[in-house]
Amino acid sequence: VQVVESGGGLVQPGGSLRLSCVASGFDFRAYGMTWYRQAPGKQREWVASVDTSGLRRDYVDSVKGRFSISRDNSKKTVYLQMNSLKPEDAAVYYCNTRPASDSWGQGTQVTVSS
Repeated sequence: VQVVESGGGLVQPGGSLRLSCVASGFDFRAYGMTWYRQAPGKQREWVASVDTSGLRRDYVDSVKGRFSISRDNSKKTVYLQMNSLKPEDAAVYYCNTRPASDSWGQGTQVTVSS
């Protein structure tokens, strides 16, 4: 399993970012995919998941209504659209299969600050 996350950056509170995760090394269509995040000094936290079809999506309560996970199986890519960002959303964001493999990417840093 290999994943490469991108799309992070610095954004003001209330702003938006779209994260991407390009996967390789496994049958992407056969796996649900998940976004996680880890803030400094905190444990890695599950954020959102999408099933193999892209139809079922689940979110941690703190991001419901603001974040949207999606996938493009033809591009082996999973996305996380993040709107109305808050300072508490700042973290390194990672993607992985569902269930998670032991292989993690480098993540992409999201900073929310004015």
